[in-house]
Amino acid sequence: MNRKHGKFAKVGGVILAAVAIGSLGACQDQANGGGAGSRDHITVVGSSTVFPFTTLVAERLVNGTPGMKAPAIEATGTGGGMKLFCAGVGAAYPDIEDASRRIKASEYKTCVGNGVSKIIEVQIGLDGIAFAEAKTGPKLQLTAVDLYSALAAAPKGRPNTAKTWKDVNAALPAIPIQVYGPPSTSGTRDAFAELVLARGCETVRPEMAAVKEKDAAAFAKGCTAIREDGAYIDAGENDNLIVQKLQSNPNAIGIFGYSYLERNTDKLNGVPLNGVEPTYETIARGAYPGSRPLYLYVKAAHLSAIKGLREFLALYATSWEPGGPLAAKGLIAAPEDVRKRNAEIVKNATLLLPSQLK
Repeated sequence: MNRKHGKFAKVGGVILAAVAIGSLGACQDQANGGGAGSRDHITVVGSSTVFPFTTLVAERLVNGTPGMKAPAIEATGTGGGMKLFCAGVGAAYPDIEDASRRIKASEYKTCVGNGVSKIIEVQIGLDGIAFAEAKTGPKLQLTAVDLYSALAAAPKGRPNTAKTWKDVNAALPAIPIQVYGPPSTSGTRDAFAELVLARGCETVRPEMAAVKEKDAAAFAKGCTAIREDGAYIDAGENDNLIVQKLQSNPNAIGIFGYSYLERNTDKLNGVPLNGVEPTYETIARGAYPGSRPLYLYVKAAHLSAIKGLREFLALYATSWEPGGPLAAKGLIAAPEDVRKRNAEIVKNATLLLPSQLK
């Protein structure tokens, strides 16, 4: 197996690389209909935002289960992880996809085409698309319109020529537009496009709401395509790198999951969006415009084949309560009814209905 790797979880004192999965393909493969013993550990790919939460649950599983092999967890980004997850069923393929957005209908279709037809969707909690600057930054306060006007490739249907924040809003300072953000494979970038850029676009260009329903490609080109002239800087899947870059460039802003902002409040300030600061409380009650759900996707065919997979999911479901271990790590607890519903999904291995996707 030859692919680029993101970061890997250090679980139980050992750094585990998911590339080891490929060497198991020739083994007898219970997950793909063969006998037992196809693989002796859980494998996870996907979102860098969900990565620290899954790593924590994996550590708790290993520490509380004698003889349990450490899961291999790789941060590939949601989009990259979906490609790996949907590639097939069996020991050579991941058991779980961490996702900072919901699976797309097109991705589900790819999964089914490769035999991954039974998928369990679990919402683990909430997060926010956080905007941050260094403690010594300019104390920006932005709106969805500001961000669309600054970062869209073609605001108002023309190439973006804005150089400073003042160019897009006279009330903002005349400092260069420099935004460190996730790559195109990231669920955080997808959520940023959907929750922020699209809303800003529809405010500036109301006619695009109708375009969205008729021509998704035209809507993406006009509303969510990001400029490529250096104003937006792809910082890869390493959110910690964005934190470091903001400290060395205090006039820049960064985009990442709220949990990274919460863990770095000694270094960073949250940038308010539409007048609302990114905090646990504003995201939990839905007041913050950039709030979003986080997910796990699990192959039902692997539940009985992969040792510890059921136990891992059950432990996840006991860890996402308010005040629980995942909240201490930065996860925002979903409302009680959502937590209960997803705990039942884990308990009963309820399958995702494709009719719910778009």
